[in-house]
Amino acid sequence: MKLYSLIFLPLAFGLPTQDSYDPEHKDPGKGHGKGRGYGNGNDTWPGKHPEYPPDYTKDPKERAAAVKEAFQYAWDGYYKYAFPNDELRPLNNSFSNSRNGWGASAADALSTALVMECPEIVNQIIEYVPTIDWSVSYQNEAVSLFETTIRYLGGLLSGYDLLSGPLSHLAENPDYVPDLLNQAANLANNLSYAFETPTGIPHNNLIFSDRSNDASTTNGLATIGTLVLEWTRLSDLTGNKTYAQLTQKAESYLLNPQPAYNVPWPGLLGTNVDISTGLFTDASGGWNGGDDSYYEYLIKMYVYDSARFGEYRDHWITAADSTIEHLASHPSSRPDLTFLAQYDNRTLDKTSGHLACFDGGNFILGGLVLDEQKYIDFGLQLVEGCEDTYNQTLTGIGPESFAWDNSSVPADQAEFYERAGFYITNSQYILRPEVLESFYYAYRATGDSKYQEYSWNGFKAINATCRTGSGFAEITDVNAENGGSFQNFQDSFLFAEVLKYSYLIQTDEAPWQVNSGGVNEYVYNTEAHPFKVAGTPV
Repeated sequence: MKLYSLIFLPLAFGLPTQDSYDPEHKDPGKGHGKGRGYGNGNDTWPGKHPEYPPDYTKDPKERAAAVKEAFQYAWDGYYKYAFPNDELRPLNNSFSNSRNGWGASAADALSTALVMECPEIVNQIIEYVPTIDWSVSYQNEAVSLFETTIRYLGGLLSGYDLLSGPLSHLAENPDYVPDLLNQAANLANNLSYAFETPTGIPHNNLIFSDRSNDASTTNGLATIGTLVLEWTRLSDLTGNKTYAQLTQKAESYLLNPQPAYNVPWPGLLGTNVDISTGLFTDASGGWNGGDDSYYEYLIKMYVYDSARFGEYRDHWITAADSTIEHLASHPSSRPDLTFLAQYDNRTLDKTSGHLACFDGGNFILGGLVLDEQKYIDFGLQLVEGCEDTYNQTLTGIGPESFAWDNSSVPADQAEFYERAGFYITNSQYILRPEVLESFYYAYRATGDSKYQEYSWNGFKAINATCRTGSGFAEITDVNAENGGSFQNFQDSFLFAEVLKYSYLIQTDEAPWQVNSGGVNEYVYNTEAHPFKVAGTPV
């Protein structure tokens, strides 16, 4: 433990150490220790952001260039003041390590830098990756199996797929490319003890220093069900079947849920699973955080390899049909809108949030690969509902959470609810991507330029409101002038998702585009990292 403290004490104060990969002529900045460390909400930071008026351009290439400029700006701030720590704190040019100190923003930025063809950034990242020591977590913080899988493992595997394939020319030194796969395997090896349970259902929160866990008795639907794509891809690339076997065994309890009374409708499951027995402990759920990406990965495993994962497709179809029949909900003040309700047994809760707005894109993807127009049409309805959450606010950005229960409208939002069809229950925007993600799938399915317009408007609003200091900051109130106040944190998924989806929707055909030439040669994990599919593209 003392050795561990000696290694990380300098890093906690932002001082360079031998292990901190201090690039030549780069200042690591002034750190703050752990956590987000929100800035003073009364402070104002002018930042640097080009204003794009409504008539700025209709040219998708010029719009893509604007998104790329924002990505470069965010990266420059991170690289100067925070790299190789996890996140930039843009208001005071410092850093945080909420993802164990392994450089989450770098891992999440790699695949975006690749598809944007930013060679300098690509090479900065791939030269750093071999130096990561996965065995040591910053300040001995717990390691999330879920978050580490989707961000780090996903980022490295995607980088390897792209640099081994269509974007190999971006690696100045090809010798660094195999290191991406080697380090992905090293990371999985460090994580794999999570599955050493009576059922094979993993613990999510791991303590690497003594190979322990947080002693939780349950794990969640999404945190169990959002591992199988990354770990199966790792098995397919390395030839080591163990990685896939571990996650597919855990997934088997979700594909055959017990007890039956905790499955309110066919395919729609509870949220928590007992790690020792494999039994669901509740019948609450939906498509929001905690459950969302389980459903997302059912169809994406079929896209990854339709020959091996037909059972996953069937479970997605069952869940999708039940969702359309039982969860689709229309606000009384705006019956033209469609949202998905949450449930507790068969009691509906008319609440949702930004996280759930991936749902439209997932239905659209399912419709594309299954050649079922009803899923595309339903997905497009969900996209319009989520677009409304952006369109109705003062900033043009959607809130963290919202509701449409006619009997619970706050008095101070009554007029807003009548107009918008929802009321805000959490007004923050923490740089989430899901609405932009669904715009992207809608455009790839239809070719309708209105979705490019939706995405461009969303990007402009984020760029105008959140860009500040040396990067992008969270805001406290999407329905207040200038977003209320800033919160001093730039999450890594800004790089992985927000700016990637904003860029791809404006760019030309490429092998990694969804539905390119009518098929999918790549499938995106829940952090927007594209993996080369293993089977015949569908």
